[in-house]
Amino acid sequence: MSEGYEILALDEAERVAHRDSTLIPVRYLLGFRPAGVNAWYADTGDQLMPPHTEDSGNEELYVVVQGRATFTVGEETKDAAAGTLVFVPAEVFRSAVAAEDGTIVFVVGGTVGQAFNAGGWEEFTLAEAYRHAGRIDDGRAVMERMVAEKPDYWAAAYNAGCWESMAGNPDAAFAHLRRAKELNAEEAAPYFREDTDLDNVRDDPRFQELLG
Repeated sequence: MSEGYEILALDEAERVAHRDSTLIPVRYLLGFRPAGVNAWYADTGDQLMPPHTEDSGNEELYVVVQGRATFTVGEETKDAAAGTLVFVPAEVFRSAVAAEDGTIVFVVGGTVGQAFNAGGWEEFTLAEAYRHAGRIDDGRAVMERMVAEKPDYWAAAYNAGCWESMAGNPDAAFAHLRRAKELNAEEAAPYFREDTDLDNVRDDPRFQELLG
């Protein structure tokens, strides 16, 4: 990295598994904050981004950087060679499958009229990959960086608490979860009750205090 800028080669960047897809966590790797930016990698016949509908208002622009992909948008299917741009409005279903080995699709997304607010799912995905690989310190560093960057965002603290729960560190988990409740008890409450990521700490007396 040189001062003031950074260069990232997508075909050489770190990749992590996410919902039967392979994510290149561009936004996290570059520290990019103005918009949601990421990339997806797949070989022939494999899923690129997970099939989904953006019900939060996000619009997304997909760019086939390398290889070839078959997109399904709504009920239509389109073959997309390298250089193709696919724009998908909010609340429209989208999915894609690689039609060549080494296909990479870059995506940028955001909501019209709203400042971008990263929810932290990329950090959680990367930290989880590190946890499964036994790289606990690396995973914790990812989550701590996220919390430091967004100290007043309840979901950042909540996701850090979930990660520490699964990593077997209840003290750190409760510290983050209490912070999430302090920041937004109303939005956090349903997750406290239902999220299986917290199963490791549900029998701890502190969990009932958290619910109360």
